Amino acid sequence: MTNPGHLSETDATELKEIRTACPELDAAARHARDFADMMRDLRGDLLPCWMDRVLADDLPALHTLVNGLRRDHDAVTAALSTSWSSGQVEGHVTRVKLLKRMGFGRASLDLLRRRVLHSP
Repeated sequence: MTNPGHLSETDATELKEIRTACPELDAAARHARDFADMMRDLRGDLLPCWMDRVLADDLPALHTLVNGLRRDHDAVTAALSTSWSSGQVEGHVTRVKLLKRMGFGRASLDLLRRRVLHSP
């Protein structure tokens, strides 16, 4: 998952050998790297071309991903085109849910023990 430009010479050689030995892995890695580049560079406009290239290869798992992305194409394109992130908001929501559970006594280990260890 490291940028190939940051790999040591030995690791780069091993990666090249592995990708040469398995064309499917090479194609999957190429598509994953292209998608990562789209995310990093905020290039959502490249998504339709990327999806067409993925569908041209015989990679069923990535075909499933493309079908999922097509279901909400506008939202995915927006996510790949803007620098806005909901990560901070999600962190606050998680914290609030934890506080709520703690307030109702549902965050304790005793309850977890009763549910997991003494379940019928």
